[in-house]
Amino acid sequence: MRPIAIFRFSPTEGPAYFADWLDAASLPWRLIAIDAGDGVPEDPRTFSGIGMMGGPMSVTDALLWIDPLSRFLREAVAQEVPVIGHCLGGQLLAQALGARVQRTQVPEIGWIDVETTDAAAGQAWFGSRAAFTPFQWHYDVFELPSGATRVLTNRFNANQAYVIGDRHIGFQCHIEMTDDLVRTWCRTGADEIAAPGTPARQSRDEILRDLAPRVAALQAVAGSVYARWTQGLAR
Repeated sequence: MRPIAIFRFSPTEGPAYFADWLDAASLPWRLIAIDAGDGVPEDPRTFSGIGMMGGPMSVTDALLWIDPLSRFLREAVAQEVPVIGHCLGGQLLAQALGARVQRTQVPEIGWIDVETTDAAAGQAWFGSRAAFTPFQWHYDVFELPSGATRVLTNRFNANQAYVIGDRHIGFQCHIEMTDDLVRTWCRTGADEIAAPGTPARQSRDEILRDLAPRVAALQAVAGSVYARWTQGLAR
């Protein structure tokens, strides 16, 4: 089987539970470390699927790899090679398909609830859950690409996830979290969570409260998503 390509854009935002789940399912994957100088491959059909992780940059930044990656993603969608994007990855997919990405008026940091907006998608992708609590750390938001269906929302930012063609999915929130990843971000982003918490921007203490059960509950959701997404892998 062809490997799944996993694009990493920052050394602190690796594939985490996404890679753990793929390993447990005996699905091969290949890391493409953009942050370490890896180039964007030419042909998405080299891979059975495309995964993209998060990163501290914006898709509106003048970065040399964004245009080649956008072309790669458009070709992947055209060739029905499934794409999944986590946070920055969801923004990159949205922009590649013509949607606008911009600064949000309400940045989100911490464990913040989302709700499903489409019953069929909720059943197919989220294990029939009507709501769950992912992790958030973002300052930008995407509009929906043409032909996309919004499948997650919340009170702070309406577009939390979208599905295209029942094959590709882009998230604003993070579902790939592990205990180590949460603690790493709390350390590297300490200045951003130093102030007392608010509903949309939690403090370090709130983020780390009940961490183990929060991560376990989110990984159960992620497992549902990854199981559904890998059903469509290109063979």
